[in-house]
Amino acid sequence: MSEPTRYSATPVEPPLNLDREPDPVVGCEGCSELANVRSRARAGGDMATVSDCNVFMRRHPEGH
Repeated sequence: MSEPTRYSATPVEPPLNLDREPDPVVGCEGCSELANVRSRARAGGDMATVSDCNVFMRRHPEGH
């Protein structure tokens, strides 16, 4: 059996990508639609939807 750690470990911080929004992939209808929704949401001041669209574009089911 191993000894327990007797000191605090350095916390792990995942990188945050706050620099820029994801770009839609050329020729992808899903990305294009998300970019359009994001633009309309931004024009209407709905930043929650803008953020959601960014997340969906980053986690696109087709792997891009």
